[in-house]
Amino acid sequence: MVNLERITTKGKAIFLAYDQGLEHGPTDFNMDNVDPLYFIDIAIKGKYNGLILHHGIAEKYYPKKKQKVPLIIKLNGKTKLPNIEPISRKVCSVKRAIKLGAEAVGYTIYIGSQFESEQFHEFGKIVEEAHNEHIPVIAWIYPRGKAIKNDTTTSILAYAARTALELGADFAKIKYNNNLNRFKWVIESAGRTKVLVAGGSKLTDKQLLQKAYEVMQAGATGLAIGRNIWQHKHPLKMTKALKNIIFNHKTPKEAMKYLQ
Repeated sequence: MVNLERITTKGKAIFLAYDQGLEHGPTDFNMDNVDPLYFIDIAIKGKYNGLILHHGIAEKYYPKKKQKVPLIIKLNGKTKLPNIEPISRKVCSVKRAIKLGAEAVGYTIYIGSQFESEQFHEFGKIVEEAHNEHIPVIAWIYPRGKAIKNDTTTSILAYAARTALELGADFAKIKYNNNLNRFKWVIESAGRTKVLVAGGSKLTDKQLLQKAYEVMQAGATGLAIGRNIWQHKHPLKMTKALKNIIFNHKTPKEAMKYLQ
């Protein structure tokens, strides 16, 4: 059996992501958060359920003997530079991730891309290897490519969630369609695969708390969030506010007090 308890709290979770350096380049960073130790400090002090890193940063900044928050290794990645149909191939093995101390692994799949079948093939092997080691697998599952006109319609997000279930993912990280009632269908489509909602681009405090509240009301497991935390002026205060929504069923208005 895959062990989910190490990276969840009573079935809920909040993960802190720091894979943007490869995916977006250093444009998301400033002189503080460009240092991975800044991010790791937030994850530890905020008591996140997991922190998400590529293997290079994990090896150099978060050695196994110093891990206080469960490590999640992102196994594939790409830059934003090539002007081609999206594809992201494996850059780290499950074996290496476990050696680095990973409690879970993640992999991005771009459904709708002309290369989706190649990623399905690679992901299938990852699921088999990880599950043999009782390691959970998170699918970053994003509709992309020329065939995708809108990646946040309810139907396309439900398709993404269902794809994650069909391919054996334990968690599906997807976007939110900004419609609580319709997002319930997305959650239902995921079946027993747990849904994590991506934090996405920069939001106001009020927008982020409202988003967190709505996805939890719809039945999501939690958030996998990055920039809206480590770009925040008070990342630990925002962490506390979000955790009170996710784990303590607080409303956005109630959670806002933790930012004051």
